[in-house]
Amino acid sequence: MPTDYDPIAELYQLSKRQPWRTHVEAHTFLGRVGDVTGRAVLDVACGEGFYTRLLKQRGAARVAGVDLSAGMVELARTQEAEHRLGITYQVGDARNLAFDGEFDLVVAAYLLNYARNRSELAAMCAGIARCLKPGGRFVTVNSNPATHFPTLPSFRKYGFEVSHSASDEWREGSPIRWKFYLDGQAFEIENYYLGVAAHEEALAGAGFRDVRWHAPQLAPQGEVEFGADFWSLLLTQCPVAFLECMR
Repeated sequence: MPTDYDPIAELYQLSKRQPWRTHVEAHTFLGRVGDVTGRAVLDVACGEGFYTRLLKQRGAARVAGVDLSAGMVELARTQEAEHRLGITYQVGDARNLAFDGEFDLVVAAYLLNYARNRSELAAMCAGIARCLKPGGRFVTVNSNPATHFPTLPSFRKYGFEVSHSASDEWREGSPIRWKFYLDGQAFEIENYYLGVAAHEEALAGAGFRDVRWHAPQLAPQGEVEFGADFWSLLLTQCPVAFLECMR
């Protein structure tokens, strides 16, 4: 079953503060996004607006956020009411976005990994492509489709675990379970496995080109705070990957 984010919205918001998400995920993702000054940007699967706000603060001219979870959008709108950055948020499905060639850049943090099959993945990619101007870019961080999740080691020291049921055959559509640990609390989410070829096929079918995959990078501050050895496991067997392409 797809994860219902409404009851865990506040915990998921807190998970963004975990050091690995700051020093690896955000550092790499924003590095791939690059300069957004003067750009129109859409954040799909925006959650409570973590990256949405950062993109506006980095100089984007227009920023909009869309998420399937009403609870997440409510949190994002609360932040907007408090800080007034000029971001608009709405509840919406990535497969049926109400925009037509309006954006220079679409970003998505953990969207494509919710596709349970190639048909759903193709619909997501087509929905994103419709939002972009010709020559626009799509940048995403995603569960790593090149990873064999049943044989991953423990990532507990980073504040999360990722697993696949040993009783289930590992195949397209297999569920991937993530558990996040936050100061005595924990929550779980579930997404699904589709391989690199399935992703590239869906992107090409939606009209994307120049598809490039990127490994995670460590921010210098992360090495200063924790040391290089602390991060070696996550960087060499990372369960997330970064992707960019052009329409």
